[in-house]
Amino acid sequence: MSTIAQVQEQVVKDFLPLKGTDHIEFYVGNARQAAYFYRAAFGMSLVAYAGPETGLRDRASYVLQQGKVRFVLTTALRTDSAIAEHVHKHGDGVRSIALFLRPGSRPVFALLPGNCHRCAVPFAA
Repeated sequence: MSTIAQVQEQVVKDFLPLKGTDHIEFYVGNARQAAYFYRAAFGMSLVAYAGPETGLRDRASYVLQQGKVRFVLTTALRTDSAIAEHVHKHGDGVRSIALFLRPGSRPVFALLPGNCHRCAVPFAA
């Protein structure tokens, strides 16, 4: 006598439906030097720049990319800015991470325990 075991399929819902990262932004003391280092040491390419020449008076940002990895290196141009205060207090480091989500999914910050104290508003691309 043979018995047929029924296997119940378990549907696992992805709680964090990530498609990938858009960019990681670093606040650094010297973005020009940091951009040079990432280009020389890791072979990243400079793909964008924003600063006084483009109309930004308080910061300069360099966007570096290698494959799907994109870094934004931002430095303060004024000593009284929030960026300068952050670098003075914490040193160079990650300030924000921008993520791609599947269309129709809830924002990431709604899924985090305790939610975020500072979050960006999601938009449809």
